[in-house]
Amino acid sequence: MNGRTVLERFPAGGPRGSWPAEEFAAARRMEGQPAEVVMDIATDAFLVIVRAGDATE
Repeated sequence: MNGRTVLERFPAGGPRGSWPAEEFAAARRMEGQPAEVVMDIATDAFLVIVRAGDATE
């Protein structure tokens, strides 16, 4: 186990000025989840994650 849960994936090549991963993560934070955005270099995608132990039930 890598200690994180991936909530959503977004391609890195989005339109200029568009930040869908950041917007999705911000919406999850508003719901009380400590979501953050990380880059997955291998798949060229942004991942919205919650680290193990941080997830709220």
